Amino acid sequence: MSDLRPFHIAFPVNDLEDSRAFYGGILGCPEGRSSDEWIDFDLFGHQIVAHLAPISLSHEPGRHNAVDGHAVPIPHFGVVLTMDDWNSLADRIKSAGIEFLIEPYVRFKGEPGEQATMFFLDPSGNALEFKAFRDLSSLFAK
Repeated sequence: MSDLRPFHIAFPVNDLEDSRAFYGGILGCPEGRSSDEWIDFDLFGHQIVAHLAPISLSHEPGRHNAVDGHAVPIPHFGVVLTMDDWNSLADRIKSAGIEFLIEPYVRFKGEPGEQATMFFLDPSGNALEFKAFRDLSSLFAK
């Protein structure tokens, strides 16, 4: 892979203090700039911005796709981590008592693209996926 550049995503949240506690406290994302309307976070080297825009997200059956026998919520975002960072994050999420949409597990076992994955929601209902590969070169394997 070439020099990977950080991605940027802005997403709606219902409450900035809940977002600050979740992204900064539980996920351990350092906080960057902020205002009364938004907060920048460093999500494993990527810039995410929680914008105050009260929403009602629905994770109903029609807003999922079947992947490896699980209902994957649409939309979602996250980061590909190292296996050690992924395990550490899974432990933090469990310790915080956050309910998983999809419990941490390894999908596509023995196939190209085998990966550890987990899904959970932030306090505003935004779906997050974090994954890890033992061999990062299989990230785009067919």
